[in-house]
Amino acid sequence: MQSDDFQQPDGVDRSEGSRDERIFAVADHGVDPSPMKPVSYAQSNNAVAKHKAADHGNDDSTFGWRDALIWCGVPILIFVLLRVFLFGFYVIPSGSMLDTIEIKDRVIASKIAPKYVDLQRGDIVVFHDPANWLTAEQKSGNDDYLIKRVIGIPGDVVECAGAGKPITVNGVAVDETSYIRPGVDPSNFAFRVEVTAGNIFVMGDNRANSSDSRYHQDDGNNGLVPINNVVGVAFVRYWPLSRFGLLDSHHDVFDGVPAGTSAQ
Repeated sequence: MQSDDFQQPDGVDRSEGSRDERIFAVADHGVDPSPMKPVSYAQSNNAVAKHKAADHGNDDSTFGWRDALIWCGVPILIFVLLRVFLFGFYVIPSGSMLDTIEIKDRVIASKIAPKYVDLQRGDIVVFHDPANWLTAEQKSGNDDYLIKRVIGIPGDVVECAGAGKPITVNGVAVDETSYIRPGVDPSNFAFRVEVTAGNIFVMGDNRANSSDSRYHQDDGNNGLVPINNVVGVAFVRYWPLSRFGLLDSHHDVFDGVPAGTSAQ
């Protein structure tokens, strides 16, 4: 009887038993020989959905309430701080500053001056009513603010010889045509005021309709405004948009004025 086992000339064992052993050894190497359980289509989709949900939970681009707080809360906080400490927003109630500022214009004032920066001649200042001046001018809502231009600072002597004559500061005539309303006199009556320490002398650009320092020399402070009453220097008009722009202080008008001495 012929045997199934046989040996090839190359020395390799070709018997059936040896061949089967090698096949099983290879098949068993790292492979689970148990039959696979069938996977339904629904189970497959459910696994994919769970995987996506896990990825979504780790997505750094998700916009949550903390992001909303940062992107909305921080700008609001910055605005409030700027509003309280650096800038004031005001509505102009009267025509005393025409044509520089018109009625119902809205302006922004810097609160840095006079707290940290000295006031200068020409500055347009917003200040609290020093001595019931608002009985002669329209009040802005519930506020008691007025807005005028600084003409004299502590130590100055501000005067005018009357209608048709220029304003003089410390004896020097100043040319105010760059800001005073066209067609009106620098003052339609004569006056002379010495600006004492801690005060300023203010006038409106519309001298024909401005209840300013000239008209209140009997208010107990000779018509002067205490510097402590000043809340800021107006530097920009933001409304209406058609007239948006910087407000010029015209400091150059007073370049030739010497320092005052009367408050020393």
